[in-house]
Amino acid sequence: MKTIAFLAAAAIAATAAVPAHADGAADLKAQCGACHALERPAAPSVDRLWTRKGPDLWYAGVKFRRDWLVNWLQKPTVIRSGGVMWFNHAKPGEPRDTLDTAAVPAHPAVSAQAAETLADALMALKPDGLVQPGAFKAEGANLTMGKMAFSKFRGCSSCHQDKPGQGGLSGPQLYDAGVRLQPDYVQAYTKDPQAFDRFVWMPRLGLSDQDLQRLTAYITTLKGGQ
Repeated sequence: MKTIAFLAAAAIAATAAVPAHADGAADLKAQCGACHALERPAAPSVDRLWTRKGPDLWYAGVKFRRDWLVNWLQKPTVIRSGGVMWFNHAKPGEPRDTLDTAAVPAHPAVSAQAAETLADALMALKPDGLVQPGAFKAEGANLTMGKMAFSKFRGCSSCHQDKPGQGGLSGPQLYDAGVRLQPDYVQAYTKDPQAFDRFVWMPRLGLSDQDLQRLTAYITTLKGGQ
């Protein structure tokens, strides 16, 4: 009886020692799965893309920087002024239509402990073959040409902002891309957005490797004033 009692007590103690958020994958599914795709969609479609509540996260581990995730999950800031689908919040205006940013739902914040757990679970989402590690080569990239490609030559600023209030609003802002996104992801997504979702509306620009390196280099310098 003493042996049984001892084993029971040890089991209870071991259970109590496990953090409340130890199962990060389960927490991620419970807290994020209703709005975000955590697995690659088996049947991608235009309707799925247009009706999703939040951006896909099934490749989060090759997209985000972990330290940024931990901070952002505790104090979410606006990444897409018009929400995941900007035209759902467009309203008529003069001289052009505007965005009803007040109607865009705010992202919920989590505790510091939960942010650590969720960030670890997100960083574990690394599908093979999507992003090539080390593809971005920062050495010798011409940032002036990269900036011109962003703002003039390639039309990136039509959908994205490289500075607050400067650029388009239909895509996510990029003025903190250097602290938010991994460079190899920026290069891979810019090179072939349809590799991530064949229905995504961002165009494949057909950039040379040199131009791709320059544009990626410029985007990774954008750190939101940090």
